[in-house]
Formats: sequence, C-alpha cells, structure tokens
Amino acid sequence: MTRPITVGLDGSPQSVAAADWAAREALSRDLPLRLVNASVWQTPVFAPATGPGVPVPSAEVRREYARSLLDEARAHLAERHPGLRIDADELAGEPVTALLEAGRDAELLVLGSRGLGRVAGFLLGSVSLAVLAAGERPVVLVRPGAHTGEGRRAAGGDGDTVRRDIVLGLDLRKPSGAVIGFAFEAASRSAATLRVVHGWTLPPYHYGGDLLPEVRDDMAARVPRELSEVLAPWREKYPAVQVESQAVVGGAGAHLVDASRDAALVVVGRRVRRSAVGAHIGPVAQALLHHATAPVAVVPHE
Repeated sequence: MTRPITVGLDGSPQSVAAADWAAREALSRDLPLRLVNASVWQTPVFAPATGPGVPVPSAEVRREYARSLLDEARAHLAERHPGLRIDADELAGEPVTALLEAGRDAELLVLGSRGLGRVAGFLLGSVSLAVLAAGERPVVLVRPGAHTGEGRRAAGGDGDTVRRDIVLGLDLRKPSGAVIGFAFEAASRSAATLRVVHGWTLPPYHYGGDLLPEVRDDMAARVPRELSEVLAPWREKYPAVQVESQAVVGGAGAHLVDASRDAALVVVGRRVRRSAVGAHIGPVAQALLHHATAPVAVVPHE
C-alpha cells in the first residue's frame, strides 16, 4: 500500500504553510498528498461565568466550512504543483484521535504550528503536542515563514541559491536506525549536506575533581570517534550524501536550535514509551519545538 503525505488543515496560516511544505515533500517522494480536516477543530469552546455564550456553529455549517476549506486548498496546491495527486477527507471524531488515526496510515504527518518570532519560536497547541507524544509515524511541524531547502543565497552573490542543510540530532546512548535513516533519506532526496549534531557532557561525579582535565580530554577524543563509527554504515549506504558531524559540549537542544537557522529541516528522535503519564517528547525535541526556525521532524523509535 502506498502511504500518502498527510497534512492537517484548519484554515490557519500555520496549516496553510504546512500544506505547502507537505506538497513539496510529496512531490520529492513521488507520493500522493492527503489533506484532512476535523470539523470539530472549528468548534470554539467557551464557558463564560456570566452572560450569554458564543453560539456554536451547527454540524452542517462546520461540514460546509470543512469542505470549502479542503476544496480551496486542493485547488491552490493543484495549481502550484501540476501532476501532484491530492486527496481530501473530512475526519470524524475528536481531533487528536482523528489525527493519530490519519497519521497511522501516512508516510508522514505534517502539522502547522504558530510562531512567536525568532526568540519564542513555536507555540505548541494541545492537539499538536498530544499527536507528537502518541504518534506511531514521523510528524513534521511547520510554521509560517519557516525556511526550506532553497532559500539561502550563494556566497558568491551571483543570485543563485544553494540548498540548506538537513540537520540531525543524534543520541549516541541509543542511536536509532529509524531516525538516522530518515535524515539520510531527506538529505539524499534534496541533494543537501547532512549535518549531524551530538551533545555530550561530563558525568556529574567528575565535576570539580582533580581528574577533570584528563577525563574531559579523553571524552573529547572518544565521542567524535564513536560518532564516526555509528555513521560509517550510513555513509556507505548513501555515498552521495555529504556528511558533517559535530560533537559539541553541552546539551544538544541549544546547538540544534542554532543549527536550525540555516537548515531546511531538523530531525530528532522520540523514544516510544508505553506509560500513560507525561508528554513523552524529551527535552531536546521540546527545545526545538519551541525555538527552532526550520521545520522539525520528530521520528518515533523504540
């Protein structure tokens, strides 16, 4: 079965940006694009202490709005991307459940996210957060104005553009083939450089000790070597992908946020946990989702 690139639409500028990104991604992968909308997204929830509440549109009105939204988006994307197969569906049920179900049958689920500027970055809604935390397939968050693969001017100033890097945040404690493979595939499709970032710190019991310089120097030599060993089979599998690896001191989150400023896409992993408590996204992904200036792909893995 061919899995589509699926994007959630709610009529907001962020979902329009997500649809544009998803259309380009579908073309690059030679996959169909699926536009989905849950009409309950447009149902405002108000509980005023006093006075009349805001009227809630009827189910028929919401369905008409959803169909109009999907039809307009499909027409817009078909005009911009001739030859792209586009399907559109209204989803029934609660939005998180509906999106999770749609994402389960997708190669990739793309959602919009509101941006609050370069400092504040993403403002995640409860729906996006819940889908990210529980999704079984990769999810990409896109906000309006997020740059993609071909936006940076060449250094020579001749007017040509060069492709932005794909950035991978790699955890050496438990490197995931699903996450690494996703990043290499993205770099291969876009003929982009893959920049791999791993952050490391000294064990807490070494801080302040007499052996700190020796331990630090040993780790500074060992971590890049381990990073190279993990990437070696992937370099062999994707010989055309130019890889730049960075073993940086400190938490990876801040370094990845910095790297996102010149990236087409930032890829990170999310450990799948079966506990019903907590968001299960992780501090690195959280930092990116709140501050990154590029689209962020979150890839679940065991």
